[in-house]
Amino acid sequence: MKNIEIPIVSYCRQGQQMEVDTKAQSDKLAKYNLKAIKEFSPFNKYLIGEKAALFCGGTGTQIYIWNLDEWGSGCCLEWHEGLKGGSSFHQGDIFIRSRRSRSRLGQLNQKVPLDYSLRAYLEVIFLVPRMKICVQRKLVKSRPLANFLTNTVIVSGDILGRPVELTLGFSQLEWDQASCGVFLYWHGRLIEAYKRVGGMIHSADVGRGVIGVMDVTNLMDDRDGRVWVHNNKQGFQDCEAYACLEQWLGKKADEYWDTNFDSLNLDKDDCVYKPDCEWVQCDKCRKWRMLPSTFDSRALDTQWFCYMEPFKGQCADAEQKVKPGIVTVSTKRSGYDSTTKDSRSIKVEAVSDASNTDGKFPNLENVKHKALKRLKKGVSNPKKR
Repeated sequence: MKNIEIPIVSYCRQGQQMEVDTKAQSDKLAKYNLKAIKEFSPFNKYLIGEKAALFCGGTGTQIYIWNLDEWGSGCCLEWHEGLKGGSSFHQGDIFIRSRRSRSRLGQLNQKVPLDYSLRAYLEVIFLVPRMKICVQRKLVKSRPLANFLTNTVIVSGDILGRPVELTLGFSQLEWDQASCGVFLYWHGRLIEAYKRVGGMIHSADVGRGVIGVMDVTNLMDDRDGRVWVHNNKQGFQDCEAYACLEQWLGKKADEYWDTNFDSLNLDKDDCVYKPDCEWVQCDKCRKWRMLPSTFDSRALDTQWFCYMEPFKGQCADAEQKVKPGIVTVSTKRSGYDSTTKDSRSIKVEAVSDASNTDGKFPNLENVKHKALKRLKKGVSNPKKR
C-alpha cells in the first residue's frame, strides 16, 4: 500500500499580507509543499494567499473542486440557485447530474435525494448538528434524525463485549419516499445511510418508513488504535465487528417491525405521523429546543433564536433532553433468543408539555400475533422422494 502525502502550508497574517508561518513549519518544508500544490492543483502561491484572506480574521473551511469532466458527463455537478421566497425544498442545491441512487439490497426506490443532493446529505451528516453550513449562499437546516421520529424506541445491547445503543422510529417523510434503513455514525459523522438489515433486505414493504440511528464509534475503534472505517469515510471495512453489527441490527429492526407494524390495520384516510417531539435549532447558539405539542412548527421564522416564540428563553439555557421509560419489546420472529443478556429497549417519552403527541399508532400490547413460519432453504432430502 502506498503512503498518502497531503501537502500543507501554514500561513500567518503580517499586516495586510499573508506570509508563510515559519513557526509551524520550516521554510524548506513549506517550499516543498508549495511545489506539490502547484503541480497537482490549480493553485499557486499567490492564489492561496488571496483565498485565505477571504476569512477576514474569521475561521472556516473552503472547498474547491476541479476537473469534474474527467468523471464523465453523468457525474458532473449541477448548480441550482433555488427560488426566491420558496420553502426549504426550493433552496439552492448542488446535484450530481445523473441523479443516480446507490444500490441497496431490497430497495426499490430509485430516488434517494441523499445520494445525489449535497443539501440533503449535509442535513444529516452530523449526529448532533452544531455547525452552520451554507449551500449556494443559503443556510442548510440540519435534521438530527433521532429527533424527527415517532413511536421512538431506544434499544441497547452488547456486541463483542462492547455496549451499543440503537434508536429506532418511524418517519413519515421516509414512508412517503418508500425508504428505510439504519444510519450509522462514527465520531458523530455519517458513514453509512439507509443500511437495510433483517427483513428489509428481502422485501421492499418490510420496514418501510422505519429509520434507525446509531453511533458505532465504540465498536469500530479497535482497542489497539486501529479503526474499521474506509479512508473516504463512506463505509466500513468487512470485519468481525461489522458482521456482528449487521446481525444484531437485523434482529432489532425485525423486532421493532413485528411489534409496531405486522398487525397494523391500514387507515384509508390520509394519515400523517407526527414526530414524538418537534424541535427547532437556534441560529446563534446552535442548541436544539423542544417545541410544545400545541405549537405549529410551520409558524417558525426562517431564522429562529432562543428569545423568540415559543421558547422565549436565553442561549445560556441548557439544552433539553428526552425522558426514557422502561418498556418491553416482544420477540415474534422464530429463531430469536429472547433471553439474550444485556439487551433491553427503552420507549422515549418527551419531557415538558411536548409529551402529548398526536401519533396514530394503535396500542398493540394486548394483540396476539401468530408466529411467522420460515420456508426451509436448500435441496430436499433425496430419501423422501
